[in-house]
Amino acid sequence: MKASIAAAAWAVLLLPAAPAPAQPSVAAYPSRPVRLIVPFAPGGGTDIIARLAAQELSQVWGQSVVVDNRGGSGGVVGTELAARAAPDGHTMVLVSLAFSYAPALYSKLPYDPGRDFAPVSLVATQPFVYVVIPALGVNSMKELISLAKAKPGEIRYGSGGSGGSSHLGTELLRVMTGVNLTHIPYKGTGPALTAMLAGEIQMQLIGISSVVPYLKSGRMRALAVSGGRRSAAAPGVPTVAESFPGYAFDVWYGMLYPAGTARAIVGKASTDVNGVLKSAALAKRFATIGLEPEGSTPEAFADMIRAEIAKWRKVVKSAGIRVE
Repeated sequence: MKASIAAAAWAVLLLPAAPAPAQPSVAAYPSRPVRLIVPFAPGGGTDIIARLAAQELSQVWGQSVVVDNRGGSGGVVGTELAARAAPDGHTMVLVSLAFSYAPALYSKLPYDPGRDFAPVSLVATQPFVYVVIPALGVNSMKELISLAKAKPGEIRYGSGGSGGSSHLGTELLRVMTGVNLTHIPYKGTGPALTAMLAGEIQMQLIGISSVVPYLKSGRMRALAVSGGRRSAAAPGVPTVAESFPGYAFDVWYGMLYPAGTARAIVGKASTDVNGVLKSAALAKRFATIGLEPEGSTPEAFADMIRAEIAKWRKVVKSAGIRVE
């Protein structure tokens, strides 16, 4: 009996090994058109970046990169679609800053931002700027905060909606400085700009490209850019951090694959994305819409996303922000 068991065991060991699952060939990647999901409606900043990047990558890869707009629920619908896609390297998603604060705003996300995606590269940042109406009578961030402390709740700031980038960026400032500002949400950036020009609100955090004409005409005054460094789009305008160290609000955009995508493909895509971001032609096109090309390794982008998620959880909790 023991001999027969031993013989059977040896027979199993001598069977040909099952072939390992075929790994995608990086040299042949991509082998068909790539879908680039944009989790927002056409025409916005994320969509514009995606289309510019898709055009460049199509030339590098020799395959079409097709932009697929899937808006809804502040980017959640399209992002979930990307998370559920086959991890074969032929579906990507272009996410924005909203990706990092969604976990703090929504109690139940249909995906895990840390577990369900493979970061590829940071793509671009968009400088935002704090602007005020001249009638407010302040010329710097320090003067603004001093006035807000002297008149708690009297300074009204606008945004394109509760839970949006402008709202959260200003709440970060409010939490850091301890001031009491009154938030007036509007249904989009356009209505908020109109309200500011009419004097309904006195300050706003907004993309530089949206207010250049008003800065030149003197109808608005730029106090500081929100990012970690000064911007070529607003020469001479200091950063918030120069007055209040530690403040940094960068509106960013980056590419992800679904989790499980082969590391070799992620690495190749990251290299190729970083390559097109060095293009002078692309940089020029980005500059016309107030964007700055960035680029990163997958590891650095993953670290940045983790840090951003942790930061916004604290801000949302401290500010008591709720999104229905």
